[in-house]
Formats: sequence, C-alpha cells, structure tokens
Amino acid sequence: MSRDHGGGIDAAAARFGGARADWIDLSTGINPVPYPIPDLPARVWRDLPDHAAQEALIAAARRVWQVPEEAAILPVPGLSSIIPRLPLLTQPGNIAIPGPTYNEYAPAFTEHGWQVLTLDPAPHHHGLVIVHPNNPDGRLHAAPPEGPRLRIIDESFCDLVQDRSHIALAAEPKTLVLKSLGKFWGLGGLRLAFAIGDPQLTGRLAETLGPWHISGPAQEIGRAALSDHPWAERTRARLSGDAARLDSLMTRSGALSAGGTDLFRLYTIPNAAALRGRLARHRIWTRVFPWSADLIRLGMPAPADWPRLEAALAV
Repeated sequence: MSRDHGGGIDAAAARFGGARADWIDLSTGINPVPYPIPDLPARVWRDLPDHAAQEALIAAARRVWQVPEEAAILPVPGLSSIIPRLPLLTQPGNIAIPGPTYNEYAPAFTEHGWQVLTLDPAPHHHGLVIVHPNNPDGRLHAAPPEGPRLRIIDESFCDLVQDRSHIALAAEPKTLVLKSLGKFWGLGGLRLAFAIGDPQLTGRLAETLGPWHISGPAQEIGRAALSDHPWAERTRARLSGDAARLDSLMTRSGALSAGGTDLFRLYTIPNAAALRGRLARHRIWTRVFPWSADLIRLGMPAPADWPRLEAALAV
C-alpha cells in the first residue's frame, strides 16, 4: 500500500514540466550536501561483504553514538526494510504511536493485529513508538519509561542534536533505538541504518534479513562517514545556519514557523497546496500533508539553490 512521503520528483516533473535534473527537491529531510563518498577498491564491488568490514562498521557506530556495551548493533538495509518486521518481534497488543508522525509505523502494526493508539504513552500500553525528533514537527520526546512490551525509538534525525539522544535506553530490555545514514549524512541512496538495543530483538531481526544484507560498499562508506567527526561538526554548524536562513525567508513570505529540525522546517500558511504549486512551477518540490490544509514542509536547499528559492518566493 502506497503512503504519502516526500520525494517523487519524476511524478512532479510529469505534472509540472521540466526534466528531472531541472528540479530542486526540498520535499525530504535529506542533507543536500552529502558525506563525500571515498574511493573504493575494486574488491569492495567484486567480493561478497566480509565479517571484518561488518565489525568495523559496527565499531564505528558504537563510538559515534556512544552505544552502551550491553546493547547489540544490527546494521540493516534502510529502516524501511525492518519497520514491517518490528510488529512481529512480540505478541500483538495495543501500541502508542503519538502523532502526527512518520506514517509507516502505524500501518505496519495495524496490519499485524496491533491496536494503534495516537495518545501519549501510558503504563498499560504493550508497545510504544516515538520518532525523536519527530517528523514532521521536530518535537523532542522525554525519555520514555520502562514498561511496554516493545519500545521503539526512531532517532533518524537525532544526529542533529546528539545531546538529546535516548541511546542510553538501548541497554534496557525490549528496547530498540533506530539510527540512519540517510538523513544527516545525506546518504539516502546507500540504504544503511541500524537497529540498536536488546540483543534478543536484534537477533530476531537478523534472522529475517539473511546473509549479506549490507553490501560491501555500504559497509566501507558507512564506516568512513561515522568515523569522520570533523565533517559531522562542520555539517551541524552549516545546517543550523541554513535553518535560520530558511525561517527568515519563509517568514518574510507570510509563513509562520510550526517547528522542524535543522534538516527540515514546518510552516503554517493559508492554502499550503497553492504555495506548493507556485514553487513547483519554478521546479522546486516541497511537502504538504493530506491531513492538513495549512502546513508545508521544506528541506534545506543546497548552497547553489538558495537564489532560485528566494526568487520563486519573491514572485
């Protein structure tokens, strides 16, 4: 079943015109200045992924995220590969998924017999999913208490605010913290993410993925990216400035801030779809939501794309 997401530039081009290369995609929260891909030896492309490279990747992840020793780390081929598997890790019950939030979790649990509750979590819930910081409004969640039979903390955007991470909870039973290289590192096409936490849960997930589920190039690129701490610090500083610049630009255009992170900003404006269409005629793609008529979300432009956005908003 198809659900609403960012992206879809091919469809946007078919509707509004232009070639794909003409478009600026601000509909996602992916860093527009991705981690620079290192040169890889031919063997990485030729050979099957090996154990040593996998362990080096895991060690880099443990260092950069300060993962507790008690927690296991399972690299996975993108979070979308495991979200449908998460409901199968334990017997179904009711699960709190405070919303609005990333829209793949609720259908995945519903399809496997769980009752999804969108209210804030309470002790009687059998499960809990939080996206921290939340997508699309960027709100940060307090550390959830122990108690649910299954506790999932999606930290896809938390590399922007490392000091607010709940990674310490990964040492506790029945808990998984999810991380991704698709957002902050700008490597969405690499399809590399991590499930971190209860070894029993990561073990069950690993059994469903089979051997060699992380490619050799993904192992090498992921290890290099996670080990490059100076790049990460420079990137946080740049994105913070870009977020402030985008807020200023949109405010001058009549929008009001409704939250976000340093990778995407959420705004309220009357008839958000009309603004999306106006920007689309300038080959700039943004995100609106089927559940709201006055919310629009913009990701950060690449450095060379700011003049086009400024000109489109000035029309």
